[in-house]
Amino acid sequence: MRIIKKPELSPTVFQGMVTVAPCMLEFFKLIQRVARTEASVLIRGETGTGKELAARAIHSLSARSEGPWEAINCATLDSELLASELFGHVKGAFTGAIADKKGLFELSDKGSLFLDEVADMALNVQSRLLRVLEERVFTPLGATQQRSTDVRVISATHTALREAVEKGLFREDLMYRLRVVKLLIPPLRERVGDIEALIWCFISQFNQQGFREVTGIAQDAYDALHSYLWPGNIRELRNAIEGAFAIGEGETLQLKDLPPELKGEEESFSPRPANSSLNEKEQIALVLSQTLGRKNKAAELLGISRSTLWRKMRELGLS
Repeated sequence: MRIIKKPELSPTVFQGMVTVAPCMLEFFKLIQRVARTEASVLIRGETGTGKELAARAIHSLSARSEGPWEAINCATLDSELLASELFGHVKGAFTGAIADKKGLFELSDKGSLFLDEVADMALNVQSRLLRVLEERVFTPLGATQQRSTDVRVISATHTALREAVEKGLFREDLMYRLRVVKLLIPPLRERVGDIEALIWCFISQFNQQGFREVTGIAQDAYDALHSYLWPGNIRELRNAIEGAFAIGEGETLQLKDLPPELKGEEESFSPRPANSSLNEKEQIALVLSQTLGRKNKAAELLGISRSTLWRKMRELGLS
């Protein structure tokens, strides 16, 4: 079988993002323009496209680059914990608050704060966030004195905020405050040439670990990597290459080393029937067990987003 060797590539590396795709080069130009301003930015993009890298690039290229950078995933915490993380709390504000704690709005003063999966933020926290954006002040949980902050907020979501607004899950006034500038990261399937460029980029990275040296890709594996749609985008591609490195041997990346979905193999899962008597916690635990803890697959079977699954796991005490 033909073995594909590394081609002559000259990818652009921009703030940790690697590409040869014209659409991404245009995206980088937008980042540079937006970074010059103080406007709030909303980054839209599918899971695994690099939204946090884009947000970090905006901060690094801005006048705030010497200031602090803080980030939080809004989908992984319940409303009380998220409010505590964002605004801080004073001792005794709630059960378990044994000491004062600074929140991210205080810690990121004169810098930037990245709110990932902002669409999953609870409504009561949204109202507090809106006040910070409008008045530049906040009050820690349990405190009586306001505190001021000078923070640039960069947020991201894989779902449309407009849809969340229409469903009553997100404040319309907050949406407008967050998306003064809206940036859309193209998915990997639309980035011409980037699958190949990123494959060899990741191969080079894993070669440096020293346990294996890959110099070529079998033709059938190469075809599978290029024909797959990559719903998990760059993150999923990186994981696929890393898994192939761990499973395979020798200098050639083989088709048999790739994940089942790339080989057209169906995995057998049995999600809970709609009329089952299982409660929500039992249902999620069952599906997680069936998918061997693979949250992307579990979320798909449950019919919810991965960020919603994370939030429900946190709320229900599932690890």
